[in-house]
Amino acid sequence: MEHRIVGPGPYRATRLWNETVELFRAKMPLRKHRCRFKSYEHCFTAAEAVDWLHELLRCSQNFGPEVTRKQTVQLLKKFLKNHVIEDIKGKWGQEDFEDNRHLYRFPPSSPLKPYPKKPPYQKDVIKFPEWNDPPPGTSQENIPVRPVVMNSEMWYKRHSIAIGEVPACRLVHRRQLTEANVEEIWKSMTLSYLQKILGLDSLEEVLDVKLVNSKFIIHNVYSVSKQGVVILDDKSKELPHWVLSAMKCLANWPNCSDLKQPMYLGFEKDVFKTIADYYGHLKEPLLTFHLFDAFVSVLGLLQKEKVAVEAFQICCLLLPPENRRKLQLLMRMMARICLNKEMPPLCDGFGTRTLMVQTFSRCILCSKDEVDLDELLAARLVTFLMDNYQEILKVPLALQTSIEERVAHLRRVQIKYPGADMDITLSAPSFCRQISPEEFEYQRSYGSQEPLAALLEEVITDAKLSNKEKKKKLKQFQKSYPEVYQERFPTPESEALLFPEKPKPKPQLLMWALKKPFQPFQRTRSFRM
Repeated sequence: MEHRIVGPGPYRATRLWNETVELFRAKMPLRKHRCRFKSYEHCFTAAEAVDWLHELLRCSQNFGPEVTRKQTVQLLKKFLKNHVIEDIKGKWGQEDFEDNRHLYRFPPSSPLKPYPKKPPYQKDVIKFPEWNDPPPGTSQENIPVRPVVMNSEMWYKRHSIAIGEVPACRLVHRRQLTEANVEEIWKSMTLSYLQKILGLDSLEEVLDVKLVNSKFIIHNVYSVSKQGVVILDDKSKELPHWVLSAMKCLANWPNCSDLKQPMYLGFEKDVFKTIADYYGHLKEPLLTFHLFDAFVSVLGLLQKEKVAVEAFQICCLLLPPENRRKLQLLMRMMARICLNKEMPPLCDGFGTRTLMVQTFSRCILCSKDEVDLDELLAARLVTFLMDNYQEILKVPLALQTSIEERVAHLRRVQIKYPGADMDITLSAPSFCRQISPEEFEYQRSYGSQEPLAALLEEVITDAKLSNKEKKKKLKQFQKSYPEVYQERFPTPESEALLFPEKPKPKPQLLMWALKKPFQPFQRTRSFRM
């Protein structure tokens, strides 16, 4: 029995349903049975179906070993209602399936569930303030593409540092970011991170982006206590005091006596029932209806635990703050109860961990419309939450740092040099066309050679520069652009022609030597005796 992994993506619940139905119809053993002195071919009993399907679900990585026999019976009831199976007399449509010896069979055809169709997705482009915003009302459609021509003067300004001149600069401030701009940045970058982790082209079929509230994200990041629990501004949305006291009592058991509450046999069961009744009567699950598909999609990443934790972190940031707070307190209580060996049994028929999952899974995750696998999917998610709730309900530090750096970057000033405005002659950005690798290499090698060569010629022919200054600039140019310099002066002789050596003047005769007439050498008397 192999159940392939259904990864993240739209309509994951429907894909899981179809996958399970196909496996059940293809692999379920059929044989001959007798009922009331009559034989029936190619059928199975209800108990045989429960045994086989229960083992299939427990061995599947899409559902996990936490699936109970009761949940398997609930799924077979939905199979009977949706005509995946029928009783031996051909009856179906009612959820009256029981774990007994009643006979069932497969109908001749069992149509799979179709995938819902949604209108094509149109991505809203978020515009943030820039230094050079186009005038309001300017349309960017049908803008002619005009290449920016770079003359030698522009190249001289751009490469002025390389030749030793740094012109004066000025600071240009962006248009100030408004609170709405910051909220849009948080929303767009958070959704982009989630889309990247899920590996989807868009989030259109996983959640409605318009329903994502950016204020919730910012509040869940910054308005938290030292323990990481969300702090609510509106205290009317807090948990009732009696529910919070009951949760603290079970979370801190057996220190409940410190709370000075009366103790009697079965006290802990009554306290647990009080908590379960409150959460069971919530109008909406804690993970909300509109995020159901997003959380179900993340379940497809459970084989990669680290990636799944990161995806759940981001999804939980989208929750309303009151829902996130209730979820944090509930998961902490559930985890402490499961780890507390001093806790008496809260139910005679189930273990503590199984009881936690079955009691609170539906108040944590369920669909607004009836989804046939929502109970199994909710149990799978709650089990993973219990094991990793401390990491999942933390703020993803990498996302927070990235967004804060982005906002800080948009608030920085820009440095502009004189004449820099001349480089941008269009109010809208030019568009690029794809070129071949050969053309790219050619442009990379020779595209910038001509302006640089023209700049070198200007330095050479500048009559205002003295030879000393000209040699200094040429030396700096040679260091910055050796290839262009080598092409202009291939040999030392060609470089020497630029600065020809002046002829040295002949030494002048001393004037006093010219005034005296030339006299021949005469021997003088020696002073030696």
